Amino acid sequence: MVEMTTVNEIGDLNLTYLLLSQRLIREDAPTAMFRLGMNRELADLVGNLSLSQIVKLSASNLLLCRFRFDDHSMLSTLTHENKKLSLQQAHASILLSGQQVEA
Repeated sequence: MVEMTTVNEIGDLNLTYLLLSQRLIREDAPTAMFRLGMNRELADLVGNLSLSQIVKLSASNLLLCRFRFDDHSMLSTLTHENKKLSLQQAHASILLSGQQVEA
């Protein structure tokens, strides 16, 4: 029962992620590519998926999004208690802009 619940939750998360990604890409592709960490080719592909393709793809039992803060020191720096929210957001943007875009 727990396994099926987890699979369903992953599917829900995938669906939400794909729909949000597609909306962001259609509204402002360059900004979406930066926020999502994807290249133009992938953004074009996601932006042009049909609803049935999105639903089918989201049914995977694997997460389609990934945690971009994969470095302990980077995440620790960004979550430091004494920073103001606006400073944390600016710092996160700077750190993420230095990461390579996923192919």
